[in-house]
Amino acid sequence: MHSLFRKVLLLLLFGLVSVQAAFAQKFSISGTIKEKKTGEVLIGASVVVVENKNTGCISNEYGFYSLTMEKGKYKILFRYMGFKDQAFEIDLNKNLTLNIDAESSEGKELNEVTVSAKNNNVKTAQMGLTKIDIKEIQAIPVLFGEKDVMKTIQLMPGVKAVGEGKSGFYVRGGASDQNLILLDEAIVYNPSHLLGFFSTFNSDAIKDLTLYKGTAPANYGGRLSSVMDVKMKEGNNQEYHVDGGIGIISSKLNIEGPIKKDQGSFLVSGRRTYADLLLSLSSDTLVKKTKLYFYDLNAKLNYKFGKKDRLYLSGYFGRDDLGLGSIFGINWGNATGTLRWNHIFSDKIFSNTSLILSDYTYNISINNSGINATIFSEIRDWNFKEEIEFFSNPKNTMRIGLSSIYHTITPGQINGTNITAYNQPDTRCLENAVYFANTWKPTVRLNIDYGLRLSSLSLMGGSNYYDLNTDGSIKDTLNYASGSIFKTYLNPEPRLSIGYVLTDESSIKCAYTRNSQYLHLISNSTTSNPTDKWVPSNNVIKPEVADLVSLGYIRTFKNDMYELNVETYYKNMLNQIDYKDNANVVNNDPIEPKLLFGQGRAYGLELFLRKNKGKFTGWISYTLSRTETQINGINNNKWYAARQDRTHDLAIVGIYQASKKVTLSATFVYYTGDAVTFPSGKYHVNNQVLFYYTERNGYRMPSYNRLDFGITKKLKDHGKFSSELSFSVYNAYGRQNPYIITFEDDPNNANKTQVVQTSLFRWVPSIAYNFKF
Repeated sequence: MHSLFRKVLLLLLFGLVSVQAAFAQKFSISGTIKEKKTGEVLIGASVVVVENKNTGCISNEYGFYSLTMEKGKYKILFRYMGFKDQAFEIDLNKNLTLNIDAESSEGKELNEVTVSAKNNNVKTAQMGLTKIDIKEIQAIPVLFGEKDVMKTIQLMPGVKAVGEGKSGFYVRGGASDQNLILLDEAIVYNPSHLLGFFSTFNSDAIKDLTLYKGTAPANYGGRLSSVMDVKMKEGNNQEYHVDGGIGIISSKLNIEGPIKKDQGSFLVSGRRTYADLLLSLSSDTLVKKTKLYFYDLNAKLNYKFGKKDRLYLSGYFGRDDLGLGSIFGINWGNATGTLRWNHIFSDKIFSNTSLILSDYTYNISINNSGINATIFSEIRDWNFKEEIEFFSNPKNTMRIGLSSIYHTITPGQINGTNITAYNQPDTRCLENAVYFANTWKPTVRLNIDYGLRLSSLSLMGGSNYYDLNTDGSIKDTLNYASGSIFKTYLNPEPRLSIGYVLTDESSIKCAYTRNSQYLHLISNSTTSNPTDKWVPSNNVIKPEVADLVSLGYIRTFKNDMYELNVETYYKNMLNQIDYKDNANVVNNDPIEPKLLFGQGRAYGLELFLRKNKGKFTGWISYTLSRTETQINGINNNKWYAARQDRTHDLAIVGIYQASKKVTLSATFVYYTGDAVTFPSGKYHVNNQVLFYYTERNGYRMPSYNRLDFGITKKLKDHGKFSSELSFSVYNAYGRQNPYIITFEDDPNNANKTQVVQTSLFRWVPSIAYNFKF
């Protein structure tokens, strides 16, 4: 199928080229843009024709660009934030290859922590886009001093933290499982360490991060709310380097260098916490045997085979281990692997072929009170992707592709002594998609991105499926032959974004996007933890569908020094999932009878003001939003606030380059309380206190606010060795923000109930030493 698809696609594309050539004599200039010092390709670099600044292109995610114009002499300008502008005189009388080695502009000014202006998309149609420069992350103070891409994302408009210190996030009213998180194209199902206080992404191994808030191009799919696309560094192909850091919680080491100069490179990056090593020094036998740590490893190889082929092999492996001696233990982790082949068919046609593995598992062991048990769960994906990008002309860039994911989901299997074993068969399904997308510039002022993604989910036999009664109880267990396909869902997902340039500094935009989601996260109703389970859509659980409409205005000031972005949106969601009242989702009984289904809606306003240049940089982001759900059987069938509903969300980030050696930074965060279900009363039955609940999510947690600050001082920067010392304080004024609120009997009067607030972090100082040679 892959071979036939590629042949038909290439015939179509070459046919378009031939038709185009018949009308005008045109030639292409193409090549790869990379950083001269390291060999890392640059994503989103601009190539502009000086004679006509409205003619140009940007490099794709592999640094490749292509520009087709009529025969003639031109001056081509390369531009990328943080790098020197480069101009080239060309005589375009044939197809030309021009590879660009970009030189960093660091050291020219005191702007080493300059906020990247790559997000300045005045002249594009893309909406809901956030790009993060890794240099920004290095300067922002976070919990335990660990630089974290996911904590930085939470400071952007439309993105809300799941809770205190957590890596999870909500985007434009979507639940945390409605975010597609990719690492070199591989899905990361649980992007957190230590119950969410750290993310799986080691910033030393990351090159680029892009977040699409619902309006992603057609080559992305499978989630309702957002796509977070993280790309690892390729490694320095010019010289060897070692860098690392030592902190109070964790240490890390990064090694990179050329396999063959200018032709191939490698990167290996590792990180580990060592709380368990400190616990082993305790005199308490039980504490001494306590496990509390995580580790992760990133690795990547790439190699050029000739001028037209490049092979990438990247992988990630991370694991958490928590335990109390031999009594209890839980470990979980992700493993990903991506094999990619880039091939340049011509000056206009670029292809990427990928084979991807994603694997997430958790293991629980219990040995207490005569019970010796283990619980195991896993979700494993094999994914094949083929994509061809066609740089037709300066007005059109097309992508055509396909994706096929084979999901194998092992539910929580229970085995052991003195317990009832539970081993439900694996669930297998195929998630397929074909897509077409085009970036079209019909006029100087009008930009249009449009596309169509056709996605499907095919359910395979060999597992247990259920037929339910009208009250939700199981009527019958359905079985189908292993490997057979007995049901297929098919969903068209159109995408359209329109941008109109008002002036060189401002534009207005609007967009419509439909997304479908076939996998769903089943979690406890109050917290998120590693034992949450993914389940696919089936004959009972329908695919979730969302229609998102958005409108925006973007404006830059003073030669891109300042940027203002205003966006408003409305999202309608179908087949939303929530639990029945009093549902027990902890055990391994079939989940279908415990669920109810309905609709959701989310709407909001996002404001973003950013200073990109100068000694002082940073941003202010504000979100005003509402997220509601209506499901028959919950809250008297009335609309109610969703778990992720939050009215106000404010973040202020400031970074100040005090001198060549000292950088100061501060972050202030405020948001109103999350929607939560609290008891409205209580009653006694058989001398036991039972709480009485009325509205679902009818109450609010107290509001949250926090100030963090940090300082980084360069110690040495001599030749090939450099070092720095970073100090930060999380929650600088020691506010006791609520993490959990519980209701308990007053020990002095059983007829009264007292509210108990649990807070986690007050005045958390951190210090780290980083080096590079």
